[in-house]
Amino acid sequence: MSAPVKPQFPDEQSGDGAFQRQGDAFREPILPEAGRYHLYISWACPWASRTAIARKLKGLEDAIGMSAVDPVRDDRGWAFRDGPGYSRDPVNGFEFLSEAYTATDPDYRGRVTVPVLWDKQAKRIVNNSDDDIMRAFETGFEPLAKNHIDLYPAPHRAEIDALNELIYETVNNGVYRAGFATSQRAYEKAAYRVFETLDELETRLEKRRYLIAEHPVETDWRLFVTLIRFDAVYYGHFKCNLRRIVDYPNLWGYLRDLYQQDGIAETVNFDHIKRHYYMTHEEINPTRIVPIGPLLDLGAPHGRERLA
Repeated sequence: MSAPVKPQFPDEQSGDGAFQRQGDAFREPILPEAGRYHLYISWACPWASRTAIARKLKGLEDAIGMSAVDPVRDDRGWAFRDGPGYSRDPVNGFEFLSEAYTATDPDYRGRVTVPVLWDKQAKRIVNNSDDDIMRAFETGFEPLAKNHIDLYPAPHRAEIDALNELIYETVNNGVYRAGFATSQRAYEKAAYRVFETLDELETRLEKRRYLIAEHPVETDWRLFVTLIRFDAVYYGHFKCNLRRIVDYPNLWGYLRDLYQQDGIAETVNFDHIKRHYYMTHEEINPTRIVPIGPLLDLGAPHGRERLA
């Protein structure tokens, strides 16, 4: 008789082997004020990368500080250390991000996640929801933005919200439901749904450059953070291996198009991404060996401008 399968996150696993992500613990309103907040991220995490992209695109670097944690997380959680692309905590001197959580709620017992928006004035976490933080940067911080790009345009908001929900449920979180499943049935259900949606998006992008508008909006960047990690991590590590993104002509060109937008390449750190997933998820990859590939030519011409 085989030994029982040990889930990566036992508190977030259902009886039938499905991964059920915990909710965000802190979701207070974010009042736009220059210099008040500090954003803690991991360059490895897609949820955190969304917020870093919104901050970058809106030109909020001077208004909102940001620093990254060590991509390799152990049983003590996300850590502040010195290294390439990450640093010690410049705001509070915390050694671990968990200290921010307990400083905000001494009774907090959930999993410590990124991103975290720290309120330097109140000395607590104001919000740890990537949805809330991204939307606040896009809209609430508009008066402080250097770049007045509209990532949540009013005429498209209903369509943005609807497509956001589909992409989150089936792709963004879908790859995790496949990767963290502890039963064959739960894995297959999640993995097949990932590719059903990717197939739909491939068709959608056949005659339009971006998902919704004539320029990338929030939904494009929410999808981007999963697509950029897909072939390097989710295809192999999370067993989402029916097809790679490079096997989708439209999605592959679309991914290169987004990657080549001003400032985006600097938000992508494949070293952090691969070391985090392959070295942190020991229940999935007990050897902690980090693969050497894939080789992705993200700077190659994408040809998507013909659809503008």
